[in-house]
Amino acid sequence: MYDKPLRCYGCGIGWFCFLTGILCPLVWYYATFLYFSNHYRKDPRERAGLAASAIAVSPPLSLSS
Repeated sequence: MYDKPLRCYGCGIGWFCFLTGILCPLVWYYATFLYFSNHYRKDPRERAGLAASAIAVSPPLSLSS
């Protein structure tokens, strides 16, 4: 079904954004925008990497009162 290799050196744009976001966190916001705009519908293999970037951007949950 998905015989084409993923973009960005075969790891997909989601994981590529996640890894480069370690050096430049603004890339995580771009990947989060792609995640919430349903970019992964073009290729479902992109969903995990885009979700990882969205989680990296989300503020940490504060469990202490």
